[in-house]
Amino acid sequence: MAADYRIELAPQTLDNADDQARPLLEQAQASLGFVPNMYEAMAKAPGVLDTYLHGYQLFREDSGFSPAEQEVVFLTISGLNGCEYCMSAHSMLADNVSQVPEAVLAALREGREIPDARLAALSRFTRVMFESRGNPSREEARAFLDAGFEERHMLQVVLALAVKTLSNYSNHLNHPELDDAFADYAWKG
Repeated sequence: MAADYRIELAPQTLDNADDQARPLLEQAQASLGFVPNMYEAMAKAPGVLDTYLHGYQLFREDSGFSPAEQEVVFLTISGLNGCEYCMSAHSMLADNVSQVPEAVLAALREGREIPDARLAALSRFTRVMFESRGNPSREEARAFLDAGFEERHMLQVVLALAVKTLSNYSNHLNHPELDDAFADYAWKG
């Protein structure tokens, strides 16, 4: 689901990036081997890309969630936001990098109940935080904690919501073309 409106500013690429965007794009090239179209589009406002990359890195490195749990959070948020680009990209990562079980990934992509109690509880709490704008009930918070998570994980979900809001909303406005690296996992909301 992308906005009807499309930002007309040209993407910032390695060939035309300004002094603020260039180092961010070079960092992506060095770490990923390519610059995702989403990054070039977000670099139209370098502060958006910089904030996204920093928050994304902190979540990946310090969230206390396993790689599979991280993907469940990102896929849950991206699905709720209807972001086809991020659902596709994180599906590829879930399958090839983060070792999300196939049945769990399929459930997330199809909006079905997740067949893993802990991952289902994580996805439910992420949905609660999204839908309640960060105001879970005591019962919803307790269900999350009873699934084996800690209070600090609640704040990490907030970080993931911020990161995915940056990318999902930017993608809605920019309509980036899906990179070939994610094409086999294309998702339609």
